[in-house]
Amino acid sequence: MTPETYRHCRYEVDGPLLTLTIDRPEVLNAMHPDAHREFANAFDRYAADPSLRVAIVTGAGERAFCVGTDLKALDATGDHTKPSTGFAGITHRFDLWKPLIAAVNGLCLGGGMEILAACDLGIAADHAQFGLPEPRVGLAALGGGLLQRLPRQIGMKDAMALVLTGNRLSAHDAYRVGLLNEVVPAAELMGRARALAYNILACAPLAVQASKQVMLQSLAHANLATTMHENYPLAQRMLASHDAREGPKAFTQKRPPNWTGR
Repeated sequence: MTPETYRHCRYEVDGPLLTLTIDRPEVLNAMHPDAHREFANAFDRYAADPSLRVAIVTGAGERAFCVGTDLKALDATGDHTKPSTGFAGITHRFDLWKPLIAAVNGLCLGGGMEILAACDLGIAADHAQFGLPEPRVGLAALGGGLLQRLPRQIGMKDAMALVLTGNRLSAHDAYRVGLLNEVVPAAELMGRARALAYNILACAPLAVQASKQVMLQSLAHANLATTMHENYPLAQRMLASHDAREGPKAFTQKRPPNWTGR
């Protein structure tokens, strides 16, 4: 499988920036097994390609980011297969230290919320809506890590309100509870997401990846002292890197740093 053969995932490279687009607007970017496999492959490629340093995840069209599982496809085939890396190939991926930015361009429901929660940063168009409709159809948002991630990201009370009621949040309410970093007019969404990506790209790649690794892996420990004494491989690699010397040298010489990721 290669990006040229993808049917449901647009894989667009602009230098060190990758944009992945869920390309099923006719079904509000709902996911089915083939789409899951393509996105799993796309994230594999992103992780393995040293020239790619930041990725934006968005949906095709203006109506939806992702509304979760394609229930019509599921009803027709009975196939609910997902890759080992989870919904859209990202929710169970715990070794991707490159940053992910979600650019939410419309409805973000069910599995769409799982994708958003698995990303590091989130920006939404002001017309976007967020919700977990599962309890209203006799289900629960199990399997994608959302019930574990939401309380950590927005706090227990707001997470409970979202999970137990099936109510939707507006983009501004999602920002208020901490689900998003920014809300912008729809016409500015991708431009703002790219601007944020280029802010990250101005930083040393290993410093960014080490910071993400330490922050996420420290959540496994309740004790602060334990997390501070943990061995974080990317942090050690960063400290021994060329970039760790290049940054202070560039500062001293009053010039932009030349990051190599080594």
